[in-house]
Amino acid sequence: MTGPTPSDSPAPGQPPATPPSAGQPAARRDPRSGLVIARVLGIPVVVSPYWFLVAAILVYLYANSLDSTVSPSSTRYLVSAAFVVLLYVSVLIHELSHCAVARAFGLSVRRVLLYPLGGYSEIEQEPPTPVQEFAVSAAGPAISLVLAGIAALATHAVPDGLPNLLIDQLFRANLLVGIFNLLPGLPLDGGRIFRAGIWRVTGRPVSATIAAAWAGRVLAVALVAVPLALYRGQFASLLTSTYGLWLAFIAIFMWMQAGQAISAARVRERLPAISARTLARRAIGVPAATPLAEAVRRAEAAQARALVVVDHDAQPVALVNEDAVIATPEQRRPWIEVGSMARALGPGLILPAGLSGIELIEAVRSTPATEYLLVEPSGQIYGVLAAADLDRAFAGA
Repeated sequence: MTGPTPSDSPAPGQPPATPPSAGQPAARRDPRSGLVIARVLGIPVVVSPYWFLVAAILVYLYANSLDSTVSPSSTRYLVSAAFVVLLYVSVLIHELSHCAVARAFGLSVRRVLLYPLGGYSEIEQEPPTPVQEFAVSAAGPAISLVLAGIAALATHAVPDGLPNLLIDQLFRANLLVGIFNLLPGLPLDGGRIFRAGIWRVTGRPVSATIAAAWAGRVLAVALVAVPLALYRGQFASLLTSTYGLWLAFIAIFMWMQAGQAISAARVRERLPAISARTLARRAIGVPAATPLAEAVRRAEAAQARALVVVDHDAQPVALVNEDAVIATPEQRRPWIEVGSMARALGPGLILPAGLSGIELIEAVRSTPATEYLLVEPSGQIYGVLAAADLDRAFAGA
């Protein structure tokens, strides 16, 4: 399966690989999921390690299916290997077309990943309009069908033989990639095109995502149910056949991806309700040399749930780690200074109290920590945001 995959979260991403030296780029390890085998248009192309295993299996299975049409066996495996390579080259071209259109709209592209079931483009942001969503999504199937048309014409111009057979494989590969990805359900390109249409009509991108994801679930069920209905007399053999298992894997993958899209859409819909002000804990300031027991006593008396270390001018300089306080036995607290359990305030640990929604999530992700100081525009301390509270609110959304 192929298609553009917007990535809203910068945290999991890694810096792109440095440009390769002149000549053939050397494969290198992507820390998340595979080998960077090339950079096309400046975009890292990553191959999942599982791809090599599945590609070898596909070569073997397809070669066996050519027993009656191609001989000898060495030629069958050559044709089969060519088909598999052309299939994934077609997927790569498909994905790069998504990337080219996304970049034309000013959207950043992180990488292209080739994996056993196809490929996807990691685009940093969602297209901001349904028209851009349609254009980015439709680019892949469009280029696949164009390549299939060119290959179909070439089969009539090239004499029969191995070259003609390989061109025919190129036609089949691109036709398969183009048509399958036009099916109207997430996570396929057709699903994103369907989503863009609903978004354009309703003006509600979240509802459009949920509708397209449910369409993807229907397609997932159909991938298994339709073949079983057509071959109900061969039910057992279909379930255990290579093609039956392959369809089942694709169906399971589509169902899971569609479910993730539904969950993400519902979270995004309720995300604006998550605000720093509503999650803030009341905090008190204490000097760094204050015994931990005394600092806790003052916080309890003030009904505060957070401690801020302040300097001689009562300016905040550090935040006390709640987990460290909880882990300290009460009998030791009188002998431990509160400053020893604090983290110095850096730029990323001081957040505007007015942050909410995705802006709040991104601010926290940019500087991982357990506590953050919230301040008013005037610089006055509003309170402390605990990452644990934000996690619970985010999970509840």
